[in-house]
Amino acid sequence: MPIVDNAVYVQGQRTENPENLETTYELLRARHGMAWIGMYRPSEAEVQSVATEFNLHHLAVEDALAGHQRPKLERYGDTLFIVLRPARYLDKEETVEFGEVHMFIGPEFAITIRHAEAPNLGVVRKRLETNAELLAQGPEAVMYAVLDQVVDEYGPVVAGLENDIDEIEDQLFSEDPNVSRRIYELSREVIAFQRATQPLVGMLTEIKNSLRSDDSKIELRRDVRDVEDHAIKIVERVNSFRELLQNALVTHSTLVAQRQSDETRTLSETSLAQGEQVKRISSWAAILFAPTLVGTIYGMNFKNMPELDWRWGYPFALTLMVAMGFGLYAAFKRRGWL
Repeated sequence: MPIVDNAVYVQGQRTENPENLETTYELLRARHGMAWIGMYRPSEAEVQSVATEFNLHHLAVEDALAGHQRPKLERYGDTLFIVLRPARYLDKEETVEFGEVHMFIGPEFAITIRHAEAPNLGVVRKRLETNAELLAQGPEAVMYAVLDQVVDEYGPVVAGLENDIDEIEDQLFSEDPNVSRRIYELSREVIAFQRATQPLVGMLTEIKNSLRSDDSKIELRRDVRDVEDHAIKIVERVNSFRELLQNALVTHSTLVAQRQSDETRTLSETSLAQGEQVKRISSWAAILFAPTLVGTIYGMNFKNMPELDWRWGYPFALTLMVAMGFGLYAAFKRRGWL
């Protein structure tokens, strides 16, 4: 249903429920009120219909038909073209889902084109219709109400992102291997949310300043200023989220490097301890090898071995074994191997 709702308002009161756009145009010309036409994913023919009736600029019409626009405010003569990126937080997926709303605001018309389920502009219309004094301010009142709704719906998104960041801070010290991936994914959502919210501050400031010259709309200007204040707070919170995530990523990298350093140090200490043991074992093996060598030589029992017939041969062999053992022991002890 592309035409969700359309009506002509006179002095803030709904005067008719037209069945089609042509009837709306006729009523507007006859009653000189304000037409508010709400569309949901309209066809090109429907957009071209309102463009022809209200003399909308062709560049703005092309943007409205193409969609996927960045948030912006453009002025074409006495008509404003506004693009908003409403958002809602999907807690299960930990992602931010973005919609898109286009508004054409002219002297006697407000056209809202919605390209996603959110926000529910029917709620905005009902709220305005219960406040005839505000709705009597004309198309700027519709513009304010839609902006207010979009900014209000950013609140749960901020709360959801903040909760996820708190969870990440708890994960940092739990050695969870998935925390870096979660930080990257959440950073991507925060950056996308930044792109949707940051332009709002400048847009609202420009709208507020454009209402300064009309003293009859002083209350509406105050309402817009209140939305501007909320938008500034949201932008500041989102900017802080990005900084927190960058710090979390740096902290995570530091912790990983520290853990790797600790593991390397532990391995080094273990290797050193093993090296010391090898030195001790090798030293004692060499010391024991010395008497074994002497004993092996004199145990060969060759016929021509002078020491076998020598009176002091046996004491000499024992003395040589002991001397070699003590000599090796002293050498290894001096080097710190024993």
